[in-house]
This record gives sequence, C-alpha cells and structure tokens, in this order.
Amino acid sequence: MTGLLGAALPAVPLVAGLIGLLLPPSPRGATTGEDRARRVAIALGVAGAAGALLIALVLLARVGDPVETSTTWIDLGGLRVTLGVRLDGTAALVAVAVAAVALAVQVYSTAYLKRGPHDDVEVDHRYPPYAAQISLFTAAMLLVVVAGDLVMLLVGWEVMGLCSYLLIAHDRRLPEAPAAAMKAFLVTRVGDVGFLLGIALLGVSAGSFRIADVLAHDHATGTLTAACLLLLAGVAGKSAQFPLHTWLPDAMAGPTPISALIHAATMVAAGVYAVARLYPLFEATPTALAVLGVLASITLLLGALAATAQDDLKRVLAWSTVSQIGYMTGALAVGAPAAALFHLLTHAAFKALLFLAAGAVIHAVGSTLMSRMGGLRRDMPVTFWCTLIGLGALAGVPPLSGFWSKDGVLAVAEAAALDGTGPAPAWVGWLVWLAGLLGVVVTAWYATRLLLRTFLGEPRMPLLRPHDPPAAMRWPVLLLAVPAALLGLAAFLPPFADRLLASANGAEADVELVHLGSALLLPTALLLLGAGLAWAGWRREPAADPARALGPLRPVFARAFRLDDVQHALVVRPARALARLARTGDEVGVDGLVEGSGRGASGLGGGLAALHRAALPRAAAAVLAGALLIGVATVLIGGLP
Repeated sequence: MTGLLGAALPAVPLVAGLIGLLLPPSPRGATTGEDRARRVAIALGVAGAAGALLIALVLLARVGDPVETSTTWIDLGGLRVTLGVRLDGTAALVAVAVAAVALAVQVYSTAYLKRGPHDDVEVDHRYPPYAAQISLFTAAMLLVVVAGDLVMLLVGWEVMGLCSYLLIAHDRRLPEAPAAAMKAFLVTRVGDVGFLLGIALLGVSAGSFRIADVLAHDHATGTLTAACLLLLAGVAGKSAQFPLHTWLPDAMAGPTPISALIHAATMVAAGVYAVARLYPLFEATPTALAVLGVLASITLLLGALAATAQDDLKRVLAWSTVSQIGYMTGALAVGAPAAALFHLLTHAAFKALLFLAAGAVIHAVGSTLMSRMGGLRRDMPVTFWCTLIGLGALAGVPPLSGFWSKDGVLAVAEAAALDGTGPAPAWVGWLVWLAGLLGVVVTAWYATRLLLRTFLGEPRMPLLRPHDPPAAMRWPVLLLAVPAALLGLAAFLPPFADRLLASANGAEADVELVHLGSALLLPTALLLLGAGLAWAGWRREPAADPARALGPLRPVFARAFRLDDVQHALVVRPARALARLARTGDEVGVDGLVEGSGRGASGLGGGLAALHRAALPRAAAAVLAGALLIGVATVLIGGLP
C-alpha cells in the first residue's frame, strides 16, 4: 500500500497537468463568469496539489523505516533500469513541503494572475496552460523526491527544467521574460550535462541505476570521485550555486508565484535533496566534499552581498535564496545532511511566505522597486506582519524557524572546524563556519533594509491607495506564516528529528538537530549587529537608502561582482564567435561549392539550350554550310592521286 501511495504522489499532479494542457486558452477579455476553461484549470490545479498534499501527509504518518518497491523496466545487457519508489521519513517531509507550497501557489495564482492593480479587464488569457505547467512542475519535483532509480530521478530533474522555462516566460508582454527563460534553460543545461554523465558513471559501475544498488556497490575511488564531481555540476546549475548561479536573479521576470515555487520547494531545493539522497557516496569522497564546501562558501557570501544593493524587491529575495542554499550545501560539505534538510524545510516555508507577500505588495503598488514604496505598514497591516515574520526567519531571529535551522548549520560547521568531526578536511569546516557567520551579519542587514524601505517611513508614491490583497492571496500568506514562525520548534519533537537524522539512508547520525547553549550567543550578537547597522543608517536619514553606506562597493554588489559579464565574455562571446565562424564556413564553403556547381551546370545548360533554340534559317544555313564543306572536302580528297 505504501508503494502505491508513493507512486500516486507524483502521479496525481501529473494527471492534473496533462489534462490541463488539453484545455483551450482563455478568450481575451472574457470575464470570470464566461471563462469556463479558466475555472476548469483552477479546479484541476488546486485538486492536483491538494491531492498530492493529502497523500504526502498519509505517507508522513505511515512511513518510518525506509520502504522500497521496484520492478525492472529495461535491461541493457545486464545494466538495469528500474521503475519504483524509495520512501523514508525524510522523503515524506520534503514531499509535504513541496505539495504545501504548490497548493499555496495554485490558490494564490487564481487572484494574482486575474487582474492587474489598475486594470478593469482580465489581463492573463493563458491561465489554463500556466496552471497545468505548475502541476507538471510539482509532479516532477515529487518524482525526484520519491524516485528509487537514478534514471527516474533524472526524468523528474529534466522535466523541472522544461517547466521552469515555460513558466518564467509566461508573461510574453515583458521583453525580458523570454530572455530570462532561455538563460535559465541554457545555464542549467550546462550543469545537467555533468549530472547525466555522473549518473551514467555510477550506473555502469554498479551495473544498475537503482539507488539502493548504487549506494551498496563498492565503486573504484577514481570512478566515485569523478561521478560525484559531475553530479555537483548539475547541483550547481539547478540550485543556482557558483559559478552557475547567474540564471536565478534574472528568473524574477516570471510571475511572482512562480518565483515562490522555484525558490522555495522545487528547483533550487532539488540539488540539495539529490546530494542528501546520495550522501554515502559523497561521504566517501572527501575531494568532492571539499569542492562543495568551497562553492558553498563563495555562493553564501556572493548571494548575501549582492542582495544588499538591489532596488528590486524580488531580486533581493532571489539573491537571498542563492545565499541560503549556500548554507544548505555548506552543511552537506561538513557532513550534516540532516542540518541541510532541516534548513531546506524551514527555508521552503519562510521563502514562499516572503515571495507571496512580495507579490501582494507588487500587486498593490504596481512596481517591484523599493524606491517607489515606503509607508505601506499602515495600509497593508496583514502583509506587513507576515513579511516581518518571514524576514525574521530569514535573518535567524529567535525563536522563528530560520533561527534553529541556521544555527544547526553553524554548529556542525563549528564542530567540523574545531574538532575535525566532518568527513571533509578541517579547513572546509573553517571556511563554511566563517562564511556562515559573516553571512548572518549581511543577511540581517539586507533583511532590515528591505523591511524599512518597503513598509516604514513615508510613502514615496502618495497618490497610491494600496491595500491588503484579496482573500485568495491573503490566506496562503497567512497560513505560510505559521510554519515560517514555528517549524523550527518541531526539531524538539522526536518524530520530526528522527526522520531528519535518519536522512543518510536510514543510518542514525550521531548529531543533534538543534543546539542550546552559549554557542547561540555569537550568531545572535552578529544578527543584532547587522540589523542595528541598517536601522542606525535609516534613522539618521529615513528618506535615504541604507545601501548608500556601501559607498563605491554598491555598484559592484548591485552587479554581483560583474560575474554575469565575466560569463558573457568567457562563454557567450566565444560561443557566438564560433557560431559565426561555423555559419560563414557553411555559407561560403559548403553552400558556395554546392551553389557554384549548380550555377555552372545551369550556365552550361543555358548555353546549350540557346543553341537548340536557334532560328530555322540560321539552322538551315548552318546545315547547308556544313554540307558544302563536306562536298568540297570530298572533291578535294577524291582528286588527289
């Protein structure tokens, strides 16, 4: 029964999505009462996400020890590909988070993509495919969560990439949306090439792609190291880690609910979950963990510093996601998959809350720029308090959820640095720990700046009359505020903690999920330092942006150290130059030979045709002249002795 429920988990939203794709687009200018396709799309999307959430909750209650079902799908000369699911308590927890966020996004979208802030007509006639693509996105992530075979995991992994491309490019009225979608697709594909090759190496080495067989096999050291490094390339792409992070901020061109879905519970979480799923392989490869730790530390600080100088509300949250995923991959690097997954779950709650609250602000103001906001606390009290909870959890304010999970990451990094407890070298622990502590200061600073610039002070657009969103948008935000505030306390409950501590494929880790003691004082002091600096700068001049304190570093941080330009110079320009060279060679060389041969044959044929088309008198004269010449020649030849 558990196996059937596991198979049904991705199947329910998959069926809803496939049926939704068959619906016709909504007619332009149609009202809600007239638009039957939209109503059906809403029903399918909400029902698919609600069904998946119900199944996930049942699995959470039923699954304790790991459960696995599989059947051989393809046997390629002894190399088996199986169909089946691999379930444990961790998979059930992640599935609940994915389905809950997906349901919130589906409900929220019914109002967010219905009318603009100042429109009297419906502005989105493509809602049916939008809702269907969210369902397919959800199904793909749930397939990654429950897959018992690496090939099945790869299928879900790639379907997520396709759905993200379609959803980011949903609003075709925005010129930047298609470009952002293409960038996301291509950058993640670069990493996915490595991910595919890593899966191939593991499958060939083990003689099977079944995850249990791959984990149980004694791989050669070189093969295992190469495979894990290749897998990390895919993780860097999907989870927006350095150097393949550049697609995520640009993806903010998509609808805000999609930003919540991508950042909170699907694509960016998939890479962390995949490493945790295969963690025994990485644990046996210190080189791969060292590389992961370096990338995590760079990404953590890069994302946090870039967030300090953004004016776009959604881009602040996007760079925040890049940084927070760095905490998760840093925990994996120092040997704590439970801490990484704990932060993944709390981050799913508070980041979904923040994006949906940001969507409510954008819906009311009609802009994503914080420089055009301010003073919204009085007019949007519900949104303000929910955003305050989300930002508090993001910064790690006790006792909100992010405080406990972020402290868990810092504690294991400290232990790895000072005691050498991790599977990676001790210097990796030092790198992750120090980067994490500095990240606490910077995160508190930009979270406080966002709150001050958006909700406090005087309105910078006084003619606007903003208000809290309608019920369909308000209730998902209110409900997400509950886990954003309280989920961290669940770590004190043995059923929750035991599921996460058994994340290394059923082996209980000898670590604590939450830590109480003097170690909490340093992160808390750093939190107060960062928030206090932002508050002090704002109090001196409330009309000014606290980011001016960054001085000459502000444009550098705003452009994220110009790494996008570096990527453009080192990859995009050479690729375009190579493409132009190949095109020129094709047009001048290959096409020139083919077309030249054709022109020569055509010219020769034209000449012969001209001769065949000669006038009759000329032809007759030519015949007579020829006959005369033959006759003269005959006489001359015959008269010779």
